[in-house]
Amino acid sequence: MGTVRVTAAQAVVLYLGNQYSVSDGQRRRLVPGMLGIFGHGNVAGLGQALDEYSDSLTYYQGRNEQSMVHLAVGYAKAMRRTATLAVTASIGPGSTNMVTGAALATINRLPVLLFPSDTYATRRQGVVLQQLETPGAPEVTVNDAFRPVSRFFDRITRPEQLLTALPAAMRVLTNPAETGAVVISLPQDVQSMAFDFPEEFFAEKDWPIRRRTPNPDEVADVARLLAEARRPLVIAGGGVIYSGATAELEALAGEFGLPVVETFGGKGAVQAREWWQLGGLGLEGNPASNTLAAEADLVLHVGTRLTDFATGSQSLFANPHVRFASINVTEQDAVKQGATAIVADAKLAVRALADHARDAGAVARPEWAERARALAADWAPQRQQALSGSPRDPMTQGQLIGVLQEEARSGDTVVAAAGGPPGDLLKVWDATDGRHCHLEFGFSCMGYELPASIGVRLAHPDGEVLAFIGDGTFLMQPTELATAVQEGLKITVVISENHGFQVIRRLQMLASGNDFGNEFRRRAGEPGALAGGYVDLDLAAIARGLGATAFTAATPDEVRAALRKARDHAGPVVVVAETAPQENLPPGGVWWDVAPAEVSQDPAVQEKRRAYESAREAQRWYA
Repeated sequence: MGTVRVTAAQAVVLYLGNQYSVSDGQRRRLVPGMLGIFGHGNVAGLGQALDEYSDSLTYYQGRNEQSMVHLAVGYAKAMRRTATLAVTASIGPGSTNMVTGAALATINRLPVLLFPSDTYATRRQGVVLQQLETPGAPEVTVNDAFRPVSRFFDRITRPEQLLTALPAAMRVLTNPAETGAVVISLPQDVQSMAFDFPEEFFAEKDWPIRRRTPNPDEVADVARLLAEARRPLVIAGGGVIYSGATAELEALAGEFGLPVVETFGGKGAVQAREWWQLGGLGLEGNPASNTLAAEADLVLHVGTRLTDFATGSQSLFANPHVRFASINVTEQDAVKQGATAIVADAKLAVRALADHARDAGAVARPEWAERARALAADWAPQRQQALSGSPRDPMTQGQLIGVLQEEARSGDTVVAAAGGPPGDLLKVWDATDGRHCHLEFGFSCMGYELPASIGVRLAHPDGEVLAFIGDGTFLMQPTELATAVQEGLKITVVISENHGFQVIRRLQMLASGNDFGNEFRRRAGEPGALAGGYVDLDLAAIARGLGATAFTAATPDEVRAALRKARDHAGPVVVVAETAPQENLPPGGVWWDVAPAEVSQDPAVQEKRRAYESAREAQRWYA
């Protein structure tokens, strides 16, 4: 074998162009493209390489570095972690803008490949633009901020280091137990340095996404718990979806009469519309799911991290005899709640559990099924009332969701990530029969939804892709609309314009009894608080200015008409729908540990603190 003399940046592009993932016999490009914004740190390096070798890696031009990472993560999630996109940014603010996106990816176990540019490795230039000067650690740069939010971090100071760094990066990207943000920091000068790379380094390579097989003893232990339980419950997380375990979970639930509830990441894990499909769990779940969780004597959590939203800050599982079991490819998540764990791929483990449970004598419990049916029947009219309601001006966010639900077809995907929309969708959205619900609430990252919708569209050319966001989120990062226009991508952004961060105002009222700084109001009065009228904003004009088609809608019928026009439109569409501030869906009946001030002169705050201390007594520790 001979050698190929290319720069470090050229080597990155050529290498990525020949990497493939293999999952269940399906082979696809692991990193088919790279997003980037160029500056002095990468324009002569990765910028030049992407230009010269454009046939190896498609380049996408972004508008905001954080948004580019969100776009790549949305693509990776839509591809069920079998492929992702790379992102490059220039030195300093461009690179550190990507830290938030890296955190979202790592926390939610989603693969993304980042190439933040870095200051000169040679140091001959002296201090350069955006260089951090730390007297006691001259090797530290701002890119070290990526370390705590990355699953893999490496800084390349010589081109030949790519020979080990890039394969290590591919391994982490394709490992379901380890995946997250993979960060390769590239100093500006190193990107343009040349090296004689072995030809075989650029040969096509397959990276298997392995399914970890379950240990029979672990499966047998969980099967015995299932056979003994009188009130078993399954919590389905995102791992069910990523592993393709929907059919296996549905078979398990149907045979053994197991009610199934879903986390944010697990929304849509069950596609069958059956009595045991209860919907969302936890703080933003529905009352039926949460009541069953409180009564369950066995909780089997599958493919979930079990954050405080799902557990009600460890107050939800109230049965004094409750036990926990789990299936998870990551041991750290599997043992949460002191669970009897099966550390394995969800698809293989659920299938094995069904066989072992049968042998262990597990059977459906008719009285538990009747309890689940009764609770679901109680919730159904409340849900319907919240989605339809009575004619009012302006409409509620629930009514807006009701129209989105009516118009949703099989193959459509609705995307939400922060504020009120993901909680409302978890509570009321029917994600069965292929009406996908892409919720990324693990990092509660405002600004994710719109760019992630572009990523979903790149992954899935068919069906509608709708970003459902509040006006606060839209104002944070609307700029990737221009990217959708540039690429001719069909997405629909539905903005619930309720004049502020209303979900945080709701929390604020619960925690302190006072409204402060969350609505979009003018400064007025003495001593000049933000307590005047609502700020008049033209969000549709912003959307049009970025190249999108925009509609405003004041009634459910107008929303319906706009969505139908959007379905027939070839490019990005924004629908701005005014909704009633301070109008919420029915609560899920779950407590959340947000502590009011322990000391305050305000009687309302004092009362909130007393109520909090009383409610905190419901928290439990599970060993």
